[in-house]
Amino acid sequence: MNSPDFLTREATGEIRLANHRLGLFHLVHYYNEGYSPEMLICQYPTVPLALMHKVIAFCLENRQEVDAYVAACQSELSQQRQANPRRIEAATLRQRLQNLQTEQP
Repeated sequence: MNSPDFLTREATGEIRLANHRLGLFHLVHYYNEGYSPEMLICQYPTVPLALMHKVIAFCLENRQEVDAYVAACQSELSQQRQANPRRIEAATLRQRLQNLQTEQP
């Protein structure tokens, strides 16, 4: 996929919005969940609305490539999760923290 100047491909292969920490994967995730550009700005207030519109337009114009990128990201995340089968769920960690807090005087 040829990235426009407002997207940057990191050495790891991750695509981010230029001059931002926001990854294309996350933006596409929220957009696919039904978030409008204005709603995305609420999630990421440092990203200008015009840039958000550019990125979404790019994604729509290059849907096949973007969908392939997102699928590759999801596959990588799945592999990482499988590589660590003993990982602790967030709910379990919260419960442990709550138990520790109630045990302290």
